[in-house]
Amino acid sequence: MLFQPIYDDGKLLLPKIELNIHSNQSIGIITDLKRKQLLMNQLGNRLQYYLFRAGQNEYMRLTVEELITFLIHVTERNDRLPLLMDYFALKEEWKVKIKDLSPSKRVYVTLLRVFFAYQPILVLEEPYFYLEEDRRHFKRILDDLSKEKQILMLTSNLEDAMISCDVIYRLNELGFHPLDIRDSEEDKQEVKEQDRANITLQKIYTKRNDKVILFDPPEVDYIESLEGSILVYVGGENYVCALTLTELEQRLLNFGFFRCHRSYIVNLQKVREIITWTKNSYSLRLSTGKDAVVPLSRAKLQELKALLNI
Repeated sequence: MLFQPIYDDGKLLLPKIELNIHSNQSIGIITDLKRKQLLMNQLGNRLQYYLFRAGQNEYMRLTVEELITFLIHVTERNDRLPLLMDYFALKEEWKVKIKDLSPSKRVYVTLLRVFFAYQPILVLEEPYFYLEEDRRHFKRILDDLSKEKQILMLTSNLEDAMISCDVIYRLNELGFHPLDIRDSEEDKQEVKEQDRANITLQKIYTKRNDKVILFDPPEVDYIESLEGSILVYVGGENYVCALTLTELEQRLLNFGFFRCHRSYIVNLQKVREIITWTKNSYSLRLSTGKDAVVPLSRAKLQELKALLNI
C-alpha cells in the first residue's frame, strides 16, 4: 500500500508512506481529520480497496430487511437473512427504514456493506465513532472480518486503534511513526491487563458549570497550572481538571505531550514554532487558530530539541 507525499504551501502534510499489510492483519493509523481525508482520497480509485467512510449514507429509503435481501441477491451469496440480522445486531430493526435508525445502528448497516465487499483490503474510517452502545459485539465482527481480509483503520482515537489493531502508527506534523506496542506471547495476558487499564485513562475529564466534559488527548492544546487550579485548554476555551499537573504528565506521556515548564504541559502535535525572546527566555507558539503561546523553560529547551531531533 503506497501513499504519495502531499504538500500545502510548501509544508509537508502527508509524507510518502509504504505499508505492507499481511493476511489476517489489522493496521491502525492515528491522525487528524485532514490527513485522514488525504489518505482516503488516494485510495478511492483503487479496485483492491473497499472504503468505509464515517457517517456515509446507505440506501436510506430501504428497510433493513430490504437492504440485506438486496445485498444477498446482487452478490449471489448463500447467507441467510435471519442469521445476518442477528449477527449485525439488527434483529429488532428489520422492518425499520435505514433513515429512521439511530446513528449507532446505521454503523452496523454500513458494516453490512463491508461484510459483502469483494475487495481483499478494507479501509475503515472511524468505525467506532457513532457507536452509542457496547462496542464488544462490533469488535467481534471486525475480528471476524480480519480473519479473511486485511484491514486498515484510520482514526483520531488511540483507544479505538488499540481495541482492534495489531500494529498502530501515528501520522502528524512530526511525520509517520510506529507506536511501541508490546505483543510477545509470554506477556500477552499482562498486555491485555495494561491495555484495559489504559483504555480507562484515554479521556481527560474536566468540569464546567457542574457538567463533566470528557476530551480525547489529541483534542487538548495545552494544560496550565494557575493559582492552584489545573486548566485544560481546548480550542481556545479552558476547563477545570481535578488531576494534578504531575498526574496529567504521566497519563499523557505516550500521547505526544511534553512538560515544557513547571506550570505547563503542551501537546507537541500543536506546536508550530519555538520562539527565542532573549538568551534565557523561550516560548512555544501553537497552531490552534487562537495564536496561543506557552512558556518554555530554559532547562527544558535541550530536552525538547532532542525529542524533536532538531
